[in-house]
Amino acid sequence: MSDSSCFRLQLTVFALVSASFTNIYITQPVLPVLQTEFGADMVTVSFTVSAVILGIALSNLPFGILADRLPIKPIILTGGVLVALNGIICAITHNLWILIGARFLQGVFLPALTTCLAAYLAKTIPDSRLTVVMGSYVSATVLGGMGGRLLGGWIHPPLHWRYAFVSAAALILVATFTALRTLPATETGRGRQQETTGFAALLKRREILLIYFCASGSFAIFSSVFNYLPFRLSTEPFHFSTQSTTMLYLVYIMGIFMGPTAGKISNRFGSGNTLIAGSILLGISLLLILLPSVPAVVTALLGICAGFFTVHAAAVGSLNRKLTSGQGRANALYVLFYYMGGWLGITGAGFAYKHGGWSFVVYICLVLLLIPLSAGMGERKMNNAQEASAHTGCT
Repeated sequence: MSDSSCFRLQLTVFALVSASFTNIYITQPVLPVLQTEFGADMVTVSFTVSAVILGIALSNLPFGILADRLPIKPIILTGGVLVALNGIICAITHNLWILIGARFLQGVFLPALTTCLAAYLAKTIPDSRLTVVMGSYVSATVLGGMGGRLLGGWIHPPLHWRYAFVSAAALILVATFTALRTLPATETGRGRQQETTGFAALLKRREILLIYFCASGSFAIFSSVFNYLPFRLSTEPFHFSTQSTTMLYLVYIMGIFMGPTAGKISNRFGSGNTLIAGSILLGISLLLILLPSVPAVVTALLGICAGFFTVHAAAVGSLNRKLTSGQGRANALYVLFYYMGGWLGITGAGFAYKHGGWSFVVYICLVLLLIPLSAGMGERKMNNAQEASAHTGCT
């Protein structure tokens, strides 16, 4: 693959993944608005976010199998059209449970545009570029996540959140049909594997299972903090409006830079050290966000984004470097663990916030931090063992 064709592929995938992730978090900054409009409690309206995440988690394994067996274009067309269609349903319904159901269906078909593309990249991009390209993929998820939040709570006025779904549907359709025109019809570079690795075989590999748990724990922390941030900032001592709270989601820009940067750091210092560094930064930031100060909250959110996306990019890159086949299944399992962690985090943190307040949510996140930290230590130990074995072999 030439440099120019690789760059065009990256741009196409970046646009499609960004548009896909725009759909996930549209309602997050307007959860208090939905609570008032539908007359529902905090936990119920949070389902408009967690239902998408649950849908993604449940459909990843089937789409992972499809990614290893079918051409990419039919999968993209199906996913893009159905995500957009359910977005329009979200925009016109006045029933909260129909809204939640349509959000769930959006989640079901989003892996056609994300998990399958990750597998496509793993098969198409040379090993020497894979970690950095996966970092760019992570950056696309960051831009989309930030864009969805801005659509729902700032670009469109909060009381007109329905228009955000229409805008997101238009974006996903444009990105889908652009990808259909520009992506190669068949994978090149590595080519399709004649034999593929099954789900059970992947889960039996301890080094891969560590990465999966790392994804689950880190995203549980990240999703818990950002999902209940609007409720925290609407109370004393902040009293932020929805638009002011939404502006804080601009800290996501940090993730756009940290994705590729973390890939380069991981290449130089090892994925284990990178995971540990990201986990430590996450922990410091979680302690800082407990302070009742706007500068402390902003600084903490920047640190949480930097730490989380360092962990995420290093984990994705480490996973794909370990694979010689079954990229679709392996990435599907990664996203399954990742989003199940997010769903459990949002759901559990909702009850924690309801009964114990913001500090209780943060304390739970600090406990969950032991998962990515342990994964980093395990990864470093395995890397050191491999280096020692290679050194012994050479001598």
